[in-house]
Amino acid sequence: MIPVPKGFRFAASKAAFKREGRYDLAVMLSDTPAVAAGVFTTNRFQAAPVLQCIETLASRERVRGVVANSGQANACTGEQGLVNCRVSLEMAAGALGVDMDELLPASTGVIGQHIKLDRWRAALPELEGSLGKVGPMEFTRAIMTTDKFPKLAWATIRHNGQVARVLGMAKGAGMICPNMATMLGFIACDADVEPGLWRDMLRRAVERSFNRITVDGDTSTNDCVLALANGTSGLRIDPTTEPDGRQALQTALSEVCEALAYMIVQDAEGGTKVVRIHIVGAKDDRQAELAARAVGNSPLVKTALFGRDANWGRIVAAVGRSGAEFNPDHVAMAIGGITIFEGGAPKVGDIDGLLAAHMDQRDISIEVSLGDGPGEYTLLASDLTVEYIKINADYRT
Repeated sequence: MIPVPKGFRFAASKAAFKREGRYDLAVMLSDTPAVAAGVFTTNRFQAAPVLQCIETLASRERVRGVVANSGQANACTGEQGLVNCRVSLEMAAGALGVDMDELLPASTGVIGQHIKLDRWRAALPELEGSLGKVGPMEFTRAIMTTDKFPKLAWATIRHNGQVARVLGMAKGAGMICPNMATMLGFIACDADVEPGLWRDMLRRAVERSFNRITVDGDTSTNDCVLALANGTSGLRIDPTTEPDGRQALQTALSEVCEALAYMIVQDAEGGTKVVRIHIVGAKDDRQAELAARAVGNSPLVKTALFGRDANWGRIVAAVGRSGAEFNPDHVAMAIGGITIFEGGAPKVGDIDGLLAAHMDQRDISIEVSLGDGPGEYTLLASDLTVEYIKINADYRT
């Protein structure tokens, strides 16, 4: 059974925004006002629900819940898109018995399509009637698009004899390359935490998780991670006198986000590999990140991994064009823990024979040392497959 944090209820309905007979509109509602935090896409074309969330969080520290839908992104829809977003929130708020500005919206789907307000309105009775009768699994299924499986993760915090829970739900399989991917993430927590601390904790957790994955190098217009903490458990995290409590909550939140981030790459559209790219020895972390992203987003590297081909030359070439600063003579590279390139030349002979077993695995490890600097960075990436092309060639149909 999924451990739901205290004071949270869920609702879901089948609005047929894109397909009949599946959940595509859902709510996560706190029984009491909850401290709210959000991290959003850096794409300059931010969707209407993202803009609405940013506006709400700029003026409010606490909200009651999240309203999420799949099948219609409401992105690049102009002023009318913002109006429709607010109308949809007003309708949902009326059904749930809360104020419109106590709800945060999130949407995913095809860019450029307006919200179907008639279907939204028709779905409200089912949404209202299901409140508290469905759980996080139904909520998560409602936000899926090309996802093959629902993504949920949870953790427990024990501090000063009290217990609190963190529950995370996410969707995402393609158009994934966050700087805050198409991905949506939602966190429910019943710890009592100050608004400023909660927002800082979410930023830290996202930076170590969702912002370190890539499927195809595309950052969506709708990406967001929204986190609510309602304090219902009674476990209070004091921002000044409880370092152990702060660390426990940060660890739990980060672990949940990291687990969800892994699932997104695992579920990459058409993907067969999860590639952990670890860059060390860089001049600084930024230089390491440049190298990691060049490898993780390289179509040549990704297709070689799909073919289970240990074509290390493609990896070296990607590092070389990444823009990272390093001395090529000081670079070493390992796949599956076996050093295969060092000092500008191959290190071993029968590379294919040595790495065949590792390349057959779901999880592939690549480590590149750029020298003896302190910088390092880890990125999770998928391979690039024929199935990915099929999915995205036919996405709108």
